[in-house]
Amino acid sequence: MKNPGRKLSVIMPAYNEESCIFETVQETIKTLQESLNLDYEIIVVDDGSDDGTYQVLRKIAQASDKVKIVRLNSHYGKGSALKQGFESVRGDLVGFLDADLDLHPSQLGSFLKIMQRTGSDVVVGSKRHPESRSNYPKRRRILSFFYHLMVCLLFRLPITDTQVGLKLFKYEVLEKVFPRLLVKAYAFDLELLANVRRLGYKVVEAPITLNFDRETHWGRIGLQAIRNMLTDTLAIFYRMYILKYYDKH
Repeated sequence: MKNPGRKLSVIMPAYNEESCIFETVQETIKTLQESLNLDYEIIVVDDGSDDGTYQVLRKIAQASDKVKIVRLNSHYGKGSALKQGFESVRGDLVGFLDADLDLHPSQLGSFLKIMQRTGSDVVVGSKRHPESRSNYPKRRRILSFFYHLMVCLLFRLPITDTQVGLKLFKYEVLEKVFPRLLVKAYAFDLELLANVRRLGYKVVEAPITLNFDRETHWGRIGLQAIRNMLTDTLAIFYRMYILKYYDKH
C-alpha cells in the first residue's frame, strides 16, 4: 500500500545513452514498483543527445505514465540537465540517478531508510564508505583520491565523495539551493553540496555498490574534462570564499 502524500521523483540525466537507456529506465520502474512503499515518478532529461536516445525515451514514456521526458536542444552538461529536470518534479523527495546502471536503482531504498533513520536532509553515495563495494579502475581511483584531497583542503566538507551519481534530497533543499548554482557540468556536484552544507542542511553519506562497466579506464573523463573540473572547482572556491557570491543570493 502506498504511503499517501509521499512521492519520490527520480531525475535521470542522459547523454547519448541509446544503447542502455531502455534497460535502465525499465529496471528503475521495476525496482521502484517492487521495493518502495510510496508513489514515484522518473524524469529522464535528454541532454542534447545526437544519437537515438530521445526516440527510445519517447517509446518508454508512451508505455508508462510514470516516466516524463525533458529534452534539451543542446548538450549543456549534467548540472543543467538536473536543474531542468527539477522543474518537472512533483515529489517531496528527489533522487539523482545516472543513466548507465553502474549504480542500481534498488539502492534508493536504502537511502530512504537512512534519511528517515538519521533525520537528514540529504543522503549522498560514497565510494569511500567502509561498507561500499566498488568495481572501479585503478586510474580513476587515483584521480578520485587527488580530487578528494583538493576538495578537503579548499572546502572542508564532511563528505568523502561528492561525485557519485546517486543522491537523495528533500525537495525544499534543492528548491533553496538550485537558484544559487552556476556550474553547468564538471563540478556541479561539488557546488551543489558545498552550498547545501553552507546553508546548514544535514548531509549523511551512504554505502553504495558500484559496478563500473565502461569500455575505457577513464570512462568519459579525458584531459580536457580534468582541466575543466579543476577550473570549475577553483571558480567555486573563489565565488564562495572571496566574492561571497553565494551569501548574496
